[in-house]
Order: sequence, then C-alpha cells, then structure tokens
Amino acid sequence: MKEIITEQQFLLRQPCYPQKTPTDRYYFRLTNRLGDMLRRKNLLQDWPESVVGRAVLGVVGYFQDILTDSGIFRSFTERHHALYGRWLPFYDTDSEDYIPHELNLQDVRFMLWYTLAMNYEERRQWNPMDPEIGRAAEVIHNELNRLYDDEDTPVPEDYHISRGLELGNPEEADEVFRFGNWLFMHCYLMTPAYALTLAEMLQNPELKGGADTDKLREALEGSMMEDPTGPLALYLREWLFLIIEGKMPPAPAMTPEQMFAEAARMAGGKGAESVAREHPYYSKVMAFTGGKPIAFFSTYEKLNRFFIDALGWEEEENLPALKGSRDFVVLVNREKGMLVARNVAACLKFPDNPCYNEEIAKRYSIDLLTERGRCPADLLHYAFEHDALCEARFPGTDDTALVAANRDFIARCYLQKYYRGD
Repeated sequence: MKEIITEQQFLLRQPCYPQKTPTDRYYFRLTNRLGDMLRRKNLLQDWPESVVGRAVLGVVGYFQDILTDSGIFRSFTERHHALYGRWLPFYDTDSEDYIPHELNLQDVRFMLWYTLAMNYEERRQWNPMDPEIGRAAEVIHNELNRLYDDEDTPVPEDYHISRGLELGNPEEADEVFRFGNWLFMHCYLMTPAYALTLAEMLQNPELKGGADTDKLREALEGSMMEDPTGPLALYLREWLFLIIEGKMPPAPAMTPEQMFAEAARMAGGKGAESVAREHPYYSKVMAFTGGKPIAFFSTYEKLNRFFIDALGWEEEENLPALKGSRDFVVLVNREKGMLVARNVAACLKFPDNPCYNEEIAKRYSIDLLTERGRCPADLLHYAFEHDALCEARFPGTDDTALVAANRDFIARCYLQKYYRGD
C-alpha cells in the first residue's frame, strides 16, 4: 500500500506530539488505507496527492475526535448552530440520518471540502456540492462507520488532552497553554483555515526561511493571541471556552466608542446624533448624498471629484494610488468614518449603483467572499444586509441560493482576520 502521508506528517497533527502513543500506528495506517481506497476508486485523482493526503488526515482527525468526544468538532457544530440555526454549512442536517456529535456522512463531506479547498490555492473556490465530494465521502464514511461500531477499534486517548481542564485554575495554566498551542498550530480542524494566514506571515522578510527561530516563535505566539482560525474564524480564547466550558467567553468591556454607538442604537434614531460621537466624514457624506451612507463611482476622476466636492479636500489628485482602478465604493459609518473600496462596485446590486454589471457580478462576486483583501469587511456586512451580492455563486454552478444561505460562514472561513479582524 502506497503511503499518502508520512509517519512524521501524521504525528505532527497528534495532541501528544512529539511523544508517541499506542494508537498512533493504527490511525497512521488508517489514514493511508483511506487514501489508497480513494485511489483505487479513482476519486480525487485530479488533486495533488499531497493535498489529498492532508484532507484524509483531517478526516481521520475528525474520526479520532468523534470517538473520544474531545469536543473540538462538537464546539464547531454547536457554534455554527448558534449562529445559523443548523449544524453544518451547505449540507442537510435536518434529516433523521444526521445525529449531532456522532459519526455522520455530512460531517465527512464537510471535512473533505474544507481540507481540500483550504489547502489548494488553484481550486480554493471548489463547489462544496461537487458530486465527487459526495462519492469520496461515501467511500471514507463506509469504512469509518464499520470501525465506529467495531469494539476492537482503539480509542485514541491522547485526544482527551482537554478533559478536566479549568480555564480559571492557575495550577493548570501550563496545560491550558499546551492544549491551546496544539489546537491553534496542529489540530486537524484549525490548520486548513490557518494555512494561508501562516503563509502570509512568513512573507515577512524577517521570517523568510525560518532562520531566526526566536523571531519566528515570537510571531507565531503573537498570531495565536491576535488571529482568528478554524472554519468559523474564532479566536483561540473563543475556541478554548467552547471546548473546555461549552460556551463562548464573556464579552470584553466596551470601549468608549462602542458605548456611544450602543447608546445611539438604543436611542432609536431620534436624538441619536446628540448621543453618538459622529465622525466628520459621516456627516459630510450623508449631507452630500441626501442621507445615503454609500456612493458609487465608475472612474477615479469621478471619485476624486467627490472627495473635493463632498469632503472639501484640496483641488488636486487625492489618493493617487487609486488611479488605474475603477468601480469604486465609498461607505461611511457614524463612528468609524469612511472606507473606499476599488474594483468591487460592478458586483454590488444596489438600486442606485450605476456601476453594477450582472455578467461581471456572476463571474466575480464570489471573489469578494473568498479573496483576502478584495473587499473590506464593513462593506461585505453592508452588502449582506441589503442582499447586494445576490449573484455570488461557486464557479461552475448557477446555484446562488447555496452562497446566499452560507455567505457569512463562507466569508469567515475564507477571509479569517480580514473579515473578523475589526
């Protein structure tokens, strides 16, 4: 049997690494056996073998998690249910054949899509409803289901790493840190979404090549504290609370700006202006547009004229770095001020958007949800609120309903800190 992953690759994903456990060999062999089964069925053969290997390794991690009820996948599905009212994105979990927190075909389908799409840039926008995902998931699920019911299947005790931990206990701080480190850097559920974040971080000239290990360690530890990860783009603190305590962490104290914003919201509009700290750009844009917080410009020249006439900027080429781009959007927020996005207006179906182009929207709207830095998060949220990305669909399909029903999840999963970082 040809190995689809090496033993070292497998061990790096285990909670007790670098120590070995009695069940490591069993699950290492299972990973390669599942990869061999896919190969013999001629499934996923147009994907690089290394990517398929990482995907199967992720599914085996899910299986180990479910066998021990370690709480990792449970925390994901329960938080997804709290956010969206269903256990998984894309797939039907309302039928009787889906049992939360047990082995499910739908879970395997999701894990295959997630680990394949997140690990292969050339097919990052892979349609989660592609029939090949279903066929591959059935092959893997059939084998895992057989093992799930087999009393001889060994329980991977190392997946109990978080059992009994208390987040507020100083005596367990080292164990919590160790678990958090593994969860963020090596866990099967987190690493696919974090892969691009890590690649971006390693583009820093000071970190390229990994020669300065101290700087690399410092950067990774900083990322653990600052960057979201996993399919829901949750912060490590949030994942730890969900897994260990079964709930989200307490909300942090509001900043003064947030308190003013909340006061304005509770004021219900009338009198809100006297309560909130209103950004001057907000006032000027709202006055110029007749009360609309958003404006569209097909060319840089029109955008620059807006800066001069609406904001009172100098009679010159303002923000010259935007020259050469087109289809601009200006969006203002009472507290935050103004953002300018370029090369996106053609995808946004607002009634008063002269830049909207249906054919461009059909082809490129999905990019705004999946390409980091393509569209500011605040503009995405505003577009979602107004159903302005109604033509977004995965390549090769006309199914806009799939994206519409999962748009917040898609943005979280693909964009990570670019969507949740504010």
